[in-house]
Amino acid sequence: MSSFTHLDAQGNPSMVDVGGKAITKRTATARSVVVVNDEIMAKFNNEEIHSKKGPVFQTAIIAGVMAAKKTGDLIPLCHPLGLENCQILIKVIGTNEIEILCTASLSGKTGIEMEALTGASVAALTIYDMCKALSHDIVIKETRLIEKTGGKSDFKLKQ
Repeated sequence: MSSFTHLDAQGNPSMVDVGGKAITKRTATARSVVVVNDEIMAKFNNEEIHSKKGPVFQTAIIAGVMAAKKTGDLIPLCHPLGLENCQILIKVIGTNEIEILCTASLSGKTGIEMEALTGASVAALTIYDMCKALSHDIVIKETRLIEKTGGKSDFKLKQ
């Protein structure tokens, strides 16, 4: 049976000791989906939604990258990591859904999936923030890990 890695023998919170782990190339991709209404989608033009606050997707990309870099400050037991790369892609899928993909990578001793998840999540929250003046009928319906490589085991979401 597996156990939680962030608890010590007494059940207290504990940062995982990665000192003895090998450095490997690690990459993770996370996905968030934001559902907006027709009023917001009516503002979509030239691969972007333009709001009074500025270009929504461009701002969300910058916010997502900034958040991924700060994951160790936001999630209490995450290790602070020096990202080597973080890319966020945002596109409209379907009629009213916006897909955010955040891929983060580094060569290190611990995984990068929390950074990818944080980047995708904050990009989704930024879209919400920038579009809420038009409508609060916005749903962040999904944030999940899609794939990770490197370290002890790889993962790929079965579709």
